[in-house]
Amino acid sequence: MSNNLITEGKFSYLEKGEGQPIILLHGLMGTLSNFDSVFNHFSEKGYKVIIPELPIYTLPLLKTNVKNLSKFLKEFMEFKNIDKAILLGNSLGGHIALYFTKLNLNRVAGLVLAGSSGLYEKSMGDTYPKRGNYEYIETKTQEVFYDPKVASKEMVDEVFETVNNRGKVIKTLAIAKSAIRHNMAKDLNDMDTPACVIWGKNDTVTPPEVAVEFEKLLPDAKLYWIDKCGHVPMMEHPEEFNKLLENWLKERNL
Repeated sequence: MSNNLITEGKFSYLEKGEGQPIILLHGLMGTLSNFDSVFNHFSEKGYKVIIPELPIYTLPLLKTNVKNLSKFLKEFMEFKNIDKAILLGNSLGGHIALYFTKLNLNRVAGLVLAGSSGLYEKSMGDTYPKRGNYEYIETKTQEVFYDPKVASKEMVDEVFETVNNRGKVIKTLAIAKSAIRHNMAKDLNDMDTPACVIWGKNDTVTPPEVAVEFEKLLPDAKLYWIDKCGHVPMMEHPEEFNKLLENWLKERNL
């Protein structure tokens, strides 16, 4: 899918379909391919689906935080002439969507959170002392999923490369600290936009109680569970994820 990556100025992104824009926001260790199934499914259902490459490792260190990634999303929407979009974020991507919504509520048609940070998450920060140990990184990557087989060798290799790149480690830790600093609990009640919360029942990174809290604090949220599923539901159970999201979009006329 990355072969179709469009690069224009400082933006790199994937785009497919026509209609209501859905912007997909990947996580800290995530890649654009995490959304393969969502991208292909909804681009054929009357939506323009866009996945921007987030500048997690290319922003200056002092600007490597949730606030500036949210600012990047705003710049990207302006560049694409998108006035209003449905935002779908996984992990850190959900946190960016939430921060953006806090500042730009009128530009959000709907909010979809899957394993989102913003309230609490167990970071991979404690793994860095053992970052040279491939087996350890493999185990930690597998723990993100209910079924460890979802963590392909390619995925483990990518995480291993990231945590052994000093520049990326420093920025990863900066993002992790920023995520804690930008806790969204006090802001959620003001985000009066339709929200869909899709969560893995077996998520160990952002545990199930986080999803319950999101549903409670967001004024117009509906929570859906996926069984035998970890932190990245759209990868681990793509068909079920797409079905839940499609039904919610129909219910809300989005």
